[in-house]
Amino acid sequence: MTQPPQPPPNEPPQGGFGAPQDPPPGGFGAPQDPPPGGFGAPTPPPADQFGKPPATQPAPPPGGYGAPPPAGPPQQQPGYGYPQTPPQGQQPQQGYGFPQGQQPQPGYGFPQGQQPQQGYGYPQQGQPPQQGYGYPTTPMQQPYQPPQNGNGPKKFSTQAQIIVAAVVAVVLIVGGGLWYASGDGGDKKKDEASTSSGTDGESKGTDGKGLDGGGKEKVPSNTKGTVAFQLPQPKVTDVSTVDGSWLTDKVYVKTGINEVIGYDQDKGTKLWSIPLSGQVCAASRHMSKDFKTAVVFEEGKRTAANKYQTCNHVAALDLSTGKLMWSKTVIAATGGDDPVRFDEVTLSGTTVAVAGGEGGAAFDLGTGAERWKPKVSTDGCYDTGYGGGEALAVVRKCGKYDDPQLTIQALNPTTGAPISTYKMPPGVEYASIVSTKPLVVAADVGDTAGDGSGISDFFSIDAATGKLIVRIPADAEKYAANCRSTEVESCQQLAVGNNRIYLPTEEHEGGGEYGDTNEIVSFDLTTGKQTGDRADAGDRYTMFPLRMDGGNIIAYKEPPYDKGGQVVSIDGSTLKQTVLLENPDDESVRDAETSFSADYAEFRYGSGRLYISQTAISKPRESSLNDKEYLVVAFGAK
Repeated sequence: MTQPPQPPPNEPPQGGFGAPQDPPPGGFGAPQDPPPGGFGAPTPPPADQFGKPPATQPAPPPGGYGAPPPAGPPQQQPGYGYPQTPPQGQQPQQGYGFPQGQQPQPGYGFPQGQQPQQGYGYPQQGQPPQQGYGYPTTPMQQPYQPPQNGNGPKKFSTQAQIIVAAVVAVVLIVGGGLWYASGDGGDKKKDEASTSSGTDGESKGTDGKGLDGGGKEKVPSNTKGTVAFQLPQPKVTDVSTVDGSWLTDKVYVKTGINEVIGYDQDKGTKLWSIPLSGQVCAASRHMSKDFKTAVVFEEGKRTAANKYQTCNHVAALDLSTGKLMWSKTVIAATGGDDPVRFDEVTLSGTTVAVAGGEGGAAFDLGTGAERWKPKVSTDGCYDTGYGGGEALAVVRKCGKYDDPQLTIQALNPTTGAPISTYKMPPGVEYASIVSTKPLVVAADVGDTAGDGSGISDFFSIDAATGKLIVRIPADAEKYAANCRSTEVESCQQLAVGNNRIYLPTEEHEGGGEYGDTNEIVSFDLTTGKQTGDRADAGDRYTMFPLRMDGGNIIAYKEPPYDKGGQVVSIDGSTLKQTVLLENPDDESVRDAETSFSADYAEFRYGSGRLYISQTAISKPRESSLNDKEYLVVAFGAK
């Protein structure tokens, strides 16, 4: 999994989502060196932040553009992540993402423990391929083979594409969905109906039953986007947290320096401001149905003489009116006169829950009345952080600092009383709450992920009983989501819905001539097995989930160097992608969009509008004095 950047050296620790490293040159999505020029080759990018093309290019394949591949019988090439059938007498080769010395397992998109079935026209294992039904009849009409180690045949002719497409269409019609039946290792409808249930308790079949309802996001009449507005970064002299952004029915809201500001959704003009005594340290991801939320902020403004202020104020904000509802501090129940410091805040129903190194507290969203306050028990246990949303859960730490024992508790949001308790396995120092309904937790067990992503396994837990439903290993070399281990509610680039967890795969070489790509796949939260769901980003794009929209997944596609990013809706039943927004490909717009690091940016999409914003800013770098640095960039459908 992608390792999140670490905070800059020699900086004090900050509350909320930590400070990012300087983003890589060109931002995420920087291009690979383009292929050599020639007929049909794209024009190399100009000498800008993306870099110049190399002076020398690899030689083109023999025969030039459009030359036929070497003659010979067609070979089965299922593509990335699918098991390969070796020729007779040879051992299978272990491809991308397979541990050495082990037998290859079914790749992304196949249920675990099952092998794909081969359909019409495919050779049986151990037999040479036969040219029959479902296969072209001449060497010129070979199926497309992905490049092997940078070489190999390229895309086959247009005539062959038409023939193969027609044959595949016939096969799908005659076979009644052959690809899904064979590619998922058997009868998908039967497997899902018996093992996979949605959050409403209904089985999820191919007809979409059991999904979390239809999505609310509608396809704009014109999905070609334009720049709505761009907000420059505020001038600061040190690392400053600007964590928090929300999208209501009428206003886009973003944290600034010592204030929270509401902007016109289309123009970016300031509509209102909520002044605060100091900088925001942490902000809730969640809002109430009437657009109220909560933040934690510092007790005073930073000055040259006093750069470090304590983050001990909790506040509730009404984002519809732009009003501060209340602001509170809390004294620990176990002694001390100083207000408790908090690092995290969340919202569930009418409960605002905050936590830090001294324990957790909760307040009534409407009145600010205390519901509970930090209290360390006699066995040294305390609340390290809460997960909110549809329910409330907590990560509770007990034991010694160097040998902690973590428990996950589902809580009554009004009283804080535990509903259930699950003890995490030994070797877990930190845990992150991915979702509270259903209850899903991520952890790096024994620091085995090895990439700083904070995830080696997901834990699906029955919130009513505290029993483990299933533990899902998530190989860090295959999957790209991440959680900041020291923050309980910080996981990014994943989504939970339809009784599934949706994860992006790591980037890998695509099927085109150059450029990387990836997929979004899912695991069943009841069985722990891959569901067979697989949504491809497409050549030169990579994508990750932003959130659920009913039973659909809203995802962002990071663009190649010559395109704008996209927002797509992925149907939870069919995995069909629908473009909701395609950003402009003008160079200056691309530069602004890709200047944000996906690991330290907030993405908010709704009603045809996309907002990308920073969570931390710092003094401009000397190398970027002539470059524009943005707090927010916003796009809207025409």
